[in-house]
Amino acid sequence: MRSFINLYFLIFVAFIHAQDFQANLTSEQSFISESTPVLEIEVTDSEAFERTAESYAIPHKTFENIKDVQNGYYVISGIFSKSKNLKSQVKKLNKKGFDSGYFQNPENDLFYLYLNHYKSWETALEECSTKFNNRYDKEFWMLKIANNEPDSELISLEDVTYEHLENSEQSTLTSNKHVALTSVEKESKNKLVQRADEYFNKMWYAEAAKLYELALNKNDDAYTFDVLKKAGDAHYFNTDMEKAYKWYNILYEKYESEMSSDYIFKYAHSLKGTGNYKRSKRLMKLYNRKLAGEKIEQNSELNEIVLDGLLRMDDRFDVKNINVNSKYSEFSPMFYNGDEIVYASAKDSSVFNTRRYKWNNQPYLDLYVAKINEESQDLKNAIKFSKEINTKYHEASVAFSPDNETMYFTRNNYGKKLKRDKNGINNLKIYRSKKINGEWTKADEVSFNSDEYSTGHPALSKDGKQLYFVSDMPGSIGETDIFVVDVLEDGSFSTPRNLGPEINTEHKEMFPFINEKKLYFSSDGHAGLGGLDIFEVAFDDEVGFLEVRNVGKPINSKKDDFSFIVDEDTQKGYFASNRSGGKGDDDIYSFKTLQIEEIPANTNAISGIVTELVGGDIMPNALVQLLDENNIKLKEMETDENGSFVFEDLESDKRYVLKTTKGSYFDDTRDTATKNNEIVNVDVSMRKLNDMIAVENGIRKLKTEMIHFNFDKSYIRKDASLELDKLIAVMNDSPNMIIKIESHTDSRGDAVYNKYLSDKRAKSTREYIIAKGIDPSRIESAIGYGEEKLLNGCDGSVRCTEEQHYLNRRSEFIIVDM
Repeated sequence: MRSFINLYFLIFVAFIHAQDFQANLTSEQSFISESTPVLEIEVTDSEAFERTAESYAIPHKTFENIKDVQNGYYVISGIFSKSKNLKSQVKKLNKKGFDSGYFQNPENDLFYLYLNHYKSWETALEECSTKFNNRYDKEFWMLKIANNEPDSELISLEDVTYEHLENSEQSTLTSNKHVALTSVEKESKNKLVQRADEYFNKMWYAEAAKLYELALNKNDDAYTFDVLKKAGDAHYFNTDMEKAYKWYNILYEKYESEMSSDYIFKYAHSLKGTGNYKRSKRLMKLYNRKLAGEKIEQNSELNEIVLDGLLRMDDRFDVKNINVNSKYSEFSPMFYNGDEIVYASAKDSSVFNTRRYKWNNQPYLDLYVAKINEESQDLKNAIKFSKEINTKYHEASVAFSPDNETMYFTRNNYGKKLKRDKNGINNLKIYRSKKINGEWTKADEVSFNSDEYSTGHPALSKDGKQLYFVSDMPGSIGETDIFVVDVLEDGSFSTPRNLGPEINTEHKEMFPFINEKKLYFSSDGHAGLGGLDIFEVAFDDEVGFLEVRNVGKPINSKKDDFSFIVDEDTQKGYFASNRSGGKGDDDIYSFKTLQIEEIPANTNAISGIVTELVGGDIMPNALVQLLDENNIKLKEMETDENGSFVFEDLESDKRYVLKTTKGSYFDDTRDTATKNNEIVNVDVSMRKLNDMIAVENGIRKLKTEMIHFNFDKSYIRKDASLELDKLIAVMNDSPNMIIKIESHTDSRGDAVYNKYLSDKRAKSTREYIIAKGIDPSRIESAIGYGEEKLLNGCDGSVRCTEEQHYLNRRSEFIIVDM
């Protein structure tokens, strides 16, 4: 399947994460002895930071030896189990004037979103105390990163370059060499295996598979690690999943401890290809543990939910096999001239000369054009596209400019003969041709091609100003990634940009198609039904790409499904698949979306993870309740050992309330809503009750958010009641606590009236607390001081900002006894 595409893309290893590169950097010796005065200064400085943070009532924590994160002070605004929406949050925060970002803590695999990063705690706490000049009104806390080794500059995934990864590549090659030496048997191979290896190394997988089968069926001594994995690979690369499963299963039974994460992934995918989803899910859990260094990947549970939903989903499309399919491969359809489709086919119309491609023993690919039957969507009158474009090697995957006068397509890299890179691989390249006087001209390759990596699968945006494509170029996240370049006015191109980890995974992303509403692509890295599945992702002009979604059955199957195109207005289109029941290797199928009334209700879920607000420690056994808009309980569950919860089988596009409770923590209540056929992720951070107790100038206080009153009023507003409820929770948790209430104003207005108004507010606050069940004897006093106790010099004699006046308008809750 996808014969010529897989040839070039499957053999590359992408060394991706900058963090992996940085993790290999270790310090050779400690820089500071424990007995030196420098360390004493550090300890003193740490104590000063902690005392000052407590005086401001700013929760704080220190992490040590977090690799690849710079030392310093981070103002943390949230902790998340997944990173997919963090880019958009960072953009929004940066628009407000922050220098936001996020990093992952390898200790718990959670992502920490920060507002700002500081080298000085004094500056950090000063800005926190004013809530960044009132630009941020949500909860936050301070994290100190104290690594003992030299800082490695934190590099965002999008900025990773090939130079950053060279050391990682060398390390990986050394590791792979060691595995090979320990896994490959020293015994000499019989002639069948030797010949099979020769074919395999030339990537003649169809021929190699036959010989491995003969060798393994003939001789039990051939059941070595190396032969079994190559036998599985030869079938896997031709997407014969039943036969691939046969040999991967034996490999797993005999050599489980030696199998890398890559082979666990292939084994799991071959199980999907045979329809054994239950066992495949168990294998994917093992794969995730291996990939994360024996730490369970939290996304695996969500992927299982996605898979379960896809299997239960009713069909949303009417799918038909079309007439132009042959016993060979047809794929990569593309709209052309309004009433035609251009596609790739391996059918060979030459009677006298059939040149076959050794990967799967099929003829080379050419481009064909066929007419669309508007009523049936079938294709008819197929002919070869253009003699100037088709050559004796592969041509496929075409894209046309809006005026149909320029085309881009994929072709082998060749001159007078095929060109190969330093590893002997003939890569793919993207070519561009222009139509002059109704005829296509000789094609030229685009500027971002290379002899050392492949580019292919071009797709143009609706306005023709952006060209999306697939490549394994340096800086790729996985085996093949989707990139984009701008098509400039003079016909040149910008530097390629990786679409990032929201789209690209550590595996294969291929066959992009984009229109005015969505990007469609195929992937075996996102959760799917098996092989390549087709995915869609909407995009927003301000935020960018949104959440990736599987398009579902019957477009997707347990085999490979790819090269999807659709007319968004008619909801009709085409795609290719090698599913059973077709006419050949890959077939093109037409589809139309069923009417809305024909589509049954979808399965939805709300999931998340519960952590402590300060530090991000995972919280098992927290009680999570799902309430409706009227606060009526619908479901409840306790978080598991990983702090996770999931509510499934919910209504589409419905509002809910999540209420989370646990012991000596503040209750957390937040609104959420389901989306149509999506899993909505809601991460919950809970704050300890005693985090509200702070010490200022030797005086213990209960620190709340600002208690606001309407102008010239003293009644308790709803937002103020929420803060007072937190204070009441602390008092209920500490039954011996006695407090006194002080209310203050700024210096504006009449001093006598300010004192009168603040006193009314203090007593109104006292009455509210008593009404909530606190014994009156536990409130020693409630007094208003007006402008008598200003925190700064804003006494009316100098000009002050609104933010400076705001600091003086406050209610304080002083702890008299505990």
